[in-house]
Amino acid sequence: MTLAGRIRQRLGVRMRSALAASAVVAVASVFTGIAFVWAARVILTRNVDQDTADRASQVAGALDDDTALAAMLRPSLRDRTVVQVLDADGHVLRASAVITGAQTISSLRPAPGEIQREQHELPVAHDVSFRITALGVATAAGQRTVLVAQSIDEIDEGTAAAVGALAVGLPLLTVIVGVATFLFVGRSLRPVDAMRRQAETITGRNLHTRLPVPPTADEIAALATTMNTMLDRIEAATEAQRRFVADASHELRSPLSTVVAGLDLVGEGPHVTRMRRESERMSRLIADLLLLARVDESGLQLRRSDVDLDDLVYLERERLALERPGLRVTTWAVPVRVSGDPHHLQRVLRNLVDNAARYAAGAVVLTTALSGEVAEITVADDGPGIPPAARDRIFDRFVRLDDDRSRKGGGTGLGLAIARDIVLAHGGTLTVEDAPAGGALLRLRLPVEFSGPAPDGRSTGRDEIS
Repeated sequence: MTLAGRIRQRLGVRMRSALAASAVVAVASVFTGIAFVWAARVILTRNVDQDTADRASQVAGALDDDTALAAMLRPSLRDRTVVQVLDADGHVLRASAVITGAQTISSLRPAPGEIQREQHELPVAHDVSFRITALGVATAAGQRTVLVAQSIDEIDEGTAAAVGALAVGLPLLTVIVGVATFLFVGRSLRPVDAMRRQAETITGRNLHTRLPVPPTADEIAALATTMNTMLDRIEAATEAQRRFVADASHELRSPLSTVVAGLDLVGEGPHVTRMRRESERMSRLIADLLLLARVDESGLQLRRSDVDLDDLVYLERERLALERPGLRVTTWAVPVRVSGDPHHLQRVLRNLVDNAARYAAGAVVLTTALSGEVAEITVADDGPGIPPAARDRIFDRFVRLDDDRSRKGGGTGLGLAIARDIVLAHGGTLTVEDAPAGGALLRLRLPVEFSGPAPDGRSTGRDEIS
């Protein structure tokens, strides 16, 4: 996954929406601010040009009246405007008092009736730009040029103020939009979060649970309705499958019992022995299917009592020694007592031991231990082991990993799945590790309500049967 993908996953929908909205507002605000400042400056500049053109027209109309012309040339501190009147050769004939004796303020020489404009600083006011309008005028005394210059410092100050306001307002607007989007999106996603929390509680044992449907008639409500419809279909299909498994397993028990009774009447022989072995395997498979069907339907019903785990280990050691005389069985037992269902815990240990014996090359090791309030049983073999990538999958139903762990060993793929369900019902854990001898080690941990370890806390001895 790329870095951008990992960032998107960590940010979440709310933060991504808030950042996206903030980015859009920020970009739009920047372009809008630039357009606003440019438009305001253009409008203000046009106003200055209009004012200077009007003033130039007024001066041109007063060229033949010295009194009116003198009034037009008076200093204007309010608008910071200066005026010059030039002859055809560019000599200054009349000028505002503040620039009397100065050189011409512009080199523009428009024809009569023509207006030209330029912008630059004047010698009388450094660091201040003036907008200059030149108007050509034809008089009886010859051609004249009227120059009117007005300071644009007010335009610069207004532009700077607008830029400053935008520099403060745009980030604030971006933050406000981002926070508002974050809050509004979070509020909109509350039904989704409620649906997610409810969906986390739905398992194969409570498929009747449904997702909450928000009262709003929007896409989220439609999603919740669609998901509930899907759960209806899954529940119906699952219930049909469970009924089929339970009914089929139950119905198979009677004919199987008849087959076993018939084999007892037939006598002995290699074919009869093989048929008995297959019948026993089928009986175990049917019993496992019935147990799983009950677990899926109503959960595992436990009858709690005090259970000595070391006694269970010794029983399995004796059974395995009788069934597999060529297998070396070693036990390291610490007396440990837990509160649980003895029948189901015995079944767990039997499934683990049978699994180890099925794939062991020549040895199986059984141990019990006590660590604080946790009792522990380990079952190890020296077989091919279990790859780390498959150690979670082996607890699924009907799972076989490879040719070494196949039907040839007599397994159905249900033993470890049943063991895990029973251990979870007791509040414990069942994990797979590497055995010291190179095979697989299955570690069973159960909470202890009462324990009776040996006084020194060590193993009471090492027993080995071969």
